[in-house]
Amino acid sequence: MRIVIAGGHGQIALRLERLLAKRGDEVAGIIRRPEQAGDLLAAGAEPVVCDLESASVEDVARHMEGADAAVFAAGAGPGSGAARKETVDRGAAVLFADAAEATGVRRFLVVSSMGADREPPEATDPVFAAYLRAKGAADADVRARAGLDWTILRPGRLTNDPGTGLITLADATGPGEVSRDDVAATLVALLDEPGTVGRTLELISGDVPVEDAVRAVANR
Repeated sequence: MRIVIAGGHGQIALRLERLLAKRGDEVAGIIRRPEQAGDLLAAGAEPVVCDLESASVEDVARHMEGADAAVFAAGAGPGSGAARKETVDRGAAVLFADAAEATGVRRFLVVSSMGADREPPEATDPVFAAYLRAKGAADADVRARAGLDWTILRPGRLTNDPGTGLITLADATGPGEVSRDDVAATLVALLDEPGTVGRTLELISGDVPVEDAVRAVANR
């Protein structure tokens, strides 16, 4: 497959690019800064410089021509304010979905966040609350699109621990944490499983092998 990943220099995206390239897929990662290109090349991905905060649908669509799938893994990241949660975590996701529809790329995965389906509690840090609202709005936009075969993945608290390959994947898992390694591995399995189209799934560490967990969800 040819897969285009938004947020190609992110921690999950780089892991995903390595996994996809290793199995022989053609991977392009959209990045904002040219100096990030070397890290993508080292991961086996083609770096594509395109600022999703300022690009047009046509700009992004040019990079998605001929793709079999798209993965939105971009985020404003730590240290950014509420305004960039809106322009990246929501706005760039909507733009990326627009470009996928414009080019006929139906398979569309979103890396979202647990908690994006409800209003944040009153005591939530304002910037983190803005992040959750932006993620929730982006998810709602994607779910409303008949032109996409979408799957939304909502991991729990992310860690850099080595992946175990063992997860819990369900419509609702309850709170927990999960390694970025295991998130990337789950995304690969989701790409291969059409039975997960139209599903919003939560992900935490668990005791079921990734492929078995994805297969079980697809059969429910």
